[in-house]
Amino acid sequence: MTLATTTQVQATRPTLAGAALAYMTGFGNEFATEALPGALPVGRNSPQRCPYGLYAEQLSGTAFTMPRWLNRRTWTYRIRPGAMHEPFRRVDGGRVVAAFGDTVVPPNQMRWDPLPIPAEPVDWIDGWVTMAGNGSAASMSGCAVHLYAANRSMEGRYFANADGELLVLPQQGRVRFRTELGTLEVAPTEIAVIPRGVRFAAELPDGPSRGYVCENFGSLFRIPDLGAIGSNGLANPRDFETPVAAYEDREGRFELVTKFMGQRWVAAIDHSPLDVVAWHGNYAPYRYDLKRFNVIGSISYDHPDPSIFLVLQSQSAVPGVDAIDFVVFAPRILAMQDTFRPPWFHRNVASEFMGLIEGVYDAKAEGFQPGGASLHNSWTGHGPDARTFEEQSRIDTSKPTVIRDTMAFMVETCLPYFPTRAALESAQLQPEYYRCWQGLAKHFDPSRP
Repeated sequence: MTLATTTQVQATRPTLAGAALAYMTGFGNEFATEALPGALPVGRNSPQRCPYGLYAEQLSGTAFTMPRWLNRRTWTYRIRPGAMHEPFRRVDGGRVVAAFGDTVVPPNQMRWDPLPIPAEPVDWIDGWVTMAGNGSAASMSGCAVHLYAANRSMEGRYFANADGELLVLPQQGRVRFRTELGTLEVAPTEIAVIPRGVRFAAELPDGPSRGYVCENFGSLFRIPDLGAIGSNGLANPRDFETPVAAYEDREGRFELVTKFMGQRWVAAIDHSPLDVVAWHGNYAPYRYDLKRFNVIGSISYDHPDPSIFLVLQSQSAVPGVDAIDFVVFAPRILAMQDTFRPPWFHRNVASEFMGLIEGVYDAKAEGFQPGGASLHNSWTGHGPDARTFEEQSRIDTSKPTVIRDTMAFMVETCLPYFPTRAALESAQLQPEYYRCWQGLAKHFDPSRP
């Protein structure tokens, strides 16, 4: 567990528009930040009159009575409370799927090419395509994995996901998230996590953007305990960044879009909901640069389990079994001797959804493209392709292998993934993926050990 500390940072500009980006560091910290001096009440959360005529409103990300080290909540001081909007009406959810289990799931290895960038204008939330998932928002367990492809910023509309927290991985183009708790920007090889219920707008400063979204219905993401590794390594807490307070005082006719119980709802709102002038707490968005991941590995022989690549986890009710393991395969040095260095062949009780941000994944010589994805469900056999196996079986393991051009990730779950109909019928699905293993030669010779 990570114990909370307190950080106080002043925002450098009073509004979101044109504000310089600034961050506070640490994972799960107890932050305090204000965009106007004195906007945070002193010594209390809900005074009779808040400074500057603001409203106090709490965001509770966990039950009130959770243990202190697991409790997540933030007090906001805003121009208008979050209740001020017109009634929601249900609208078409596009290509986002919420109910899993209505398709027949083949036990095949599956892989997809990247989504094409849309020809027509599509913003970030309309660019989602659900690929697979399990559990549900109603049960507050499981996850969904989406791809996105978009070519314009959100204009005149704001979004909040009441179903789960969002882990976002851009593969092409930056995404700037203007949230009610401040602005953060993520580029390819970086991640952003937006908590459940936090309102935001997504902008695309580089134009067309493509990437991945993991929607976590269950317990909040946390950084794992390190056990025998000790106190340092993997994703270090100081490298996580949370934005400082910045507010938008804007009136007009806007849309507030909410995803609730798997459905999309829209309400008219006459002001920007990004109007938080100050806040304190530990329930807030954050970002992390995957290139800062401190890779741990073997320096003698054999592989440690891939748990050593764990960045974030969502724990289940069963000790030692995670609902979600978010794992990254970052640039690293492989030094183990007399060992097959790429990932080995395996069949797994867990299910693995993989994506590639840049470069090449060391278990696949070809066919796995940046922006693409693969799914190896529970007990589906997979591993290095034939070309990789033959090449890596002959290398000199007395010398280290340096892997530089890569950044792959995996969203592993303890439940089977149910691929959506859109994923199974997608033009990007590679029907010949299975052939990458068909060239594996028979080397068995009972006369030679």
